[in-house]
Amino acid sequence: MSLRDQVRGRLERSGLMLPDYRGRSLSGVLPAAAAVLGVEVADGARRRDQFGLPRAERVCVVLVDGLGQENLAERSGHAPFLRSLLAGSKAIQVGYPSTTAASMGSFGTGTVPGRTAMLGYTVRNPNSGGLGNLVSWTGLPAAAQWQREPTVFQALVDAGVAVTSVGPRKFHGSGLTEAALRGGEHHAAEQLSERVDAAARLLRQPGLVYLYWGDVDKTGHHHGWGSWQWGDALSALDGELARLARIVPPDTTLLITADHGMVDVDPDLRWDVANDPALSAGVPLTSGEPRALHLHLDPDADPEAVQSRWQETLGRHGVVLTRDEAVGAGLFGTVADHVLPVIGDLVVATAGRATVADSRTQTPASLELIGVHGSLTSTELRVPLLIWQG
Repeated sequence: MSLRDQVRGRLERSGLMLPDYRGRSLSGVLPAAAAVLGVEVADGARRRDQFGLPRAERVCVVLVDGLGQENLAERSGHAPFLRSLLAGSKAIQVGYPSTTAASMGSFGTGTVPGRTAMLGYTVRNPNSGGLGNLVSWTGLPAAAQWQREPTVFQALVDAGVAVTSVGPRKFHGSGLTEAALRGGEHHAAEQLSERVDAAARLLRQPGLVYLYWGDVDKTGHHHGWGSWQWGDALSALDGELARLARIVPPDTTLLITADHGMVDVDPDLRWDVANDPALSAGVPLTSGEPRALHLHLDPDADPEAVQSRWQETLGRHGVVLTRDEAVGAGLFGTVADHVLPVIGDLVVATAGRATVADSRTQTPASLELIGVHGSLTSTELRVPLLIWQG
């Protein structure tokens, strides 16, 4: 049995799955959109055919942070417009970890986390040995030095296509934006209604407009995706996206997708590395997030002993892999040489509604989040790709 099959079996016994980077995946959305506009980049023509997209002069790609396929299907009563598109659609998959920084890297470059070095909410910076934050972009070198892959936006601009990102002013020039979405222009708009209005205006000219919305994810983190607050956030999003479809020019293709889904955690299934000697021994630093951890071991620690201890502690609530197992099974896709040292000595994916926190480095507020993501459940990996054509 191959290593990949062995790892797949271990994951499946805990209700987890390996990502499928060659199949219908988030990394194919922007290359497919480029092919729709007549520009071939990163296997775009195959991706366009895979998604069933015809040629068009205008494409608007909307990325909704935290809107998983299963989350949307379960709460679709709050979203009549999205529900109307959901019926005839097929889900796509994000990669591992199923979190914003990793997904944005793959989305923006058309590649995989193993090439972008965007491997979690936090990562260990091999140059400093400390934690870097890929969302706030602290503790890291310049974005183009850390994330070396060219972006799809750059390829489109080089081909003469107008590209505009519509989002908060604070995103313009930020590390995460420069890493994943460098290229094209930026139009600052704060409220969703303002972003919709701006996107419709920009689409009067042929080209690609990218629109991001983060409130669904933010609401899920604080209230859970099963809450009434999440339903209200989904309803507000749905109304504005329905309006966008009404006001865009003819010959516009609207693609709506997401960077990950979300699970509501069980506080009784939360471990804290700082308070559990079985987890902290030999593990001076963890990175990633509570659903997807990298364990960075003491130089003299025995990786197999630490792996065994962690696996025994978590039982069926998580799967603990060595770096070689994770890389060999394709958990991060193809891994570039400069990315390999970023991956932990051990990699942990939690299952069900379990989390593993580390209060040595995490803030108290982050430990209290209700809705989380990052792991390999279908709820976290599967996101919608909804297609509307004017």
